Amino acid sequence: MIKNRILSGLIFLFLGFTGFGLSSCTQDKENKSASQEKYTCPMHPQIMNDGPGTCPICKMDLVPVNASGGKNELTLSESQIQLANVRTMKINSSGFSTSRVLNGRLIVDEDRTEMISSRYSGRVERLFIKETGRPVAKGQALLQIYSEQLQTLQQDYLLQLKQIAAFPSEKIYQSMRDAAKNKLRLFGYTDAQINALNQGSNLKPLVTIYSRSAGIVKELNIGEGQYLSEGSPVMKLESLDMLWLEMDVYPSEIQDIKIGTKVRYSLNGNSGDEQTALVDFISPQIDPSTQILKVRAPVRNTGYMQPGMQATIFLPQTEIVSAVSLPLEAVIRDQTGAHVWIKTGKNTFSPRMVRIGEEDSERVIILSGLENVQEAVVSGAYLLSSEFILKKGADLMSGHDMSKM
Repeated sequence: MIKNRILSGLIFLFLGFTGFGLSSCTQDKENKSASQEKYTCPMHPQIMNDGPGTCPICKMDLVPVNASGGKNELTLSESQIQLANVRTMKINSSGFSTSRVLNGRLIVDEDRTEMISSRYSGRVERLFIKETGRPVAKGQALLQIYSEQLQTLQQDYLLQLKQIAAFPSEKIYQSMRDAAKNKLRLFGYTDAQINALNQGSNLKPLVTIYSRSAGIVKELNIGEGQYLSEGSPVMKLESLDMLWLEMDVYPSEIQDIKIGTKVRYSLNGNSGDEQTALVDFISPQIDPSTQILKVRAPVRNTGYMQPGMQATIFLPQTEIVSAVSLPLEAVIRDQTGAHVWIKTGKNTFSPRMVRIGEEDSERVIILSGLENVQEAVVSGAYLLSSEFILKKGADLMSGHDMSKM
C-alpha cells in the first residue's frame, strides 16, 4: 500500500517536470520564430532586416517578407502606393470609337480666291496697294488709271444726258442713255461714279478702280506708270475667312472615307483645341509620285488659323455603343499576351490575363478577362509587375490558362 503511494507520487512529479519542459520548449520556439521574422524593402528586395526599419537606399518602410500577399497577389503599403503612383478606376461599359491618324495642313480656299484684271487698256497713274500681304476690304480703292477707252464711254454717256435734256419727250435718247450706262458698269464703273458724272457733267480723266471683294493681297503684278492692256492681271486676292483642311490619305485608308465623313482635327501647337470638319472633296486620282490621295474639308477660320499650318486629323474607323475600355498604359503586353492588374482587396493587387480588341491613341477595348472585376489599375501597372517578379521570382501569368482567352 505504501509502495503504491510512493510510486504514484513519483509518476506525478515526473509528468509535471515533463509538461513544464514541453511548455517552455514550445514557448521558446514561438519566441524564436517571431524573432526570426524578416523584413525587406519593396523596391530593393536585396535589403533584409530582422525587424522593422527603413531602407538605407530609398528610405521606404520595410515590410514583413510574408506580407506580400498570396501566391498570385501583391500587397503594398500606403507609402509604396503613393510612391509608385498606383491609381485604379471602376470597371464599367461606355461608348468607344477608334480613329486612324492622318497628316494634313491648312491651305487657301481657292473657291474664294479672286484674280483682279484690267477690263480696258490704260496707264496706271496711282497705286494705292504697293505690297503683298496687305488686307483689302470690299469697296476699297486699288488704283487710278487713265484710259482713252473710258474717256470715250464717258463722253457717250454725257452726250445722251444732253440729248435727253434737249428732247425730254424722245424715248429713244433715254434708251441710248441706259445703254451707255450699262457699258460703263460693264467696264467697272460703280453707281457712285456714274452719279458723279450726272452731277458734274464733265469727263473724268482718271478712273478709280475699287475692289469687289475682301482678302489678302497674294500677288501684285503692276506698278505705277505701267501700261495695261485689256485682260492684264492686276493683283490676286485670297480670302482667309474660310480655309481648306487638306488630308493625306493612303490607298489602304480610302475605304474609310467618303463625302460627308466627319473628321476630328487639331492644329500642331494647339493640341487641346480639337475641332470637327466634314469632307466635301475627294481627289479623283492618286498622286503617282507619292501614292497619296488628297482629301479636303472646309473649316472656318477662328482668327488664329493661317495657311500652311500642319494638322493632325483623326479619321473614325470603329464605333461601338457599349464596351469595356482601359487606358493603354493599364495593359501590359509581352510574349505571353496581355494582362491587367486588378484590385482584390485593400492595397492588394493581382494580375489578370485579358483579351484585347480595337484601340485608339489613348484607350483599348477589353474583350474578356475582367468579368466580375470591380477595379483595375490604370497607373503604375509596370511598377507592380516589376515588384511582383522581384518578390515572387515567378512569371506573372503562371497558373493562367492562355487557351481560354
